Amino acid sequence: MSEITIYQKPTCSTCRTVIKLVEESGQPFTAINYYEKPFSKSKLKGLLKKAGLKSSEVIRKKEDIYKRMNLAQSQFTDDELLDIMIKQPDLIQRPLVQKGNQVILARPPETVNQLL
Repeated sequence: MSEITIYQKPTCSTCRTVIKLVEESGQPFTAINYYEKPFSKSKLKGLLKKAGLKSSEVIRKKEDIYKRMNLAQSQFTDDELLDIMIKQPDLIQRPLVQKGNQVILARPPETVNQLL
């Protein structure tokens, strides 16, 4: 059985809920604060690929930085958005949860049950 890895921000209520659900399941997991241990571009790209998601699908559009950078009006490639998200981790939807080769964006939190 593969261990679960939760890429999260500790102050995020969705992340805290996902961690609680995994704890309650009794399955071993590791929680990685991607603000303290930032994603490499290849790591984030690999997680998104396993999840079947594009950068544009996991960018947080309600963040002030998204508006300040005028990202809604710009035609960035997925690769360019990935670079921006690495530099501005507030733009990454969270939490990303990995178990083996499966990765999901656990929004809403109960979607983590797919991996439990």
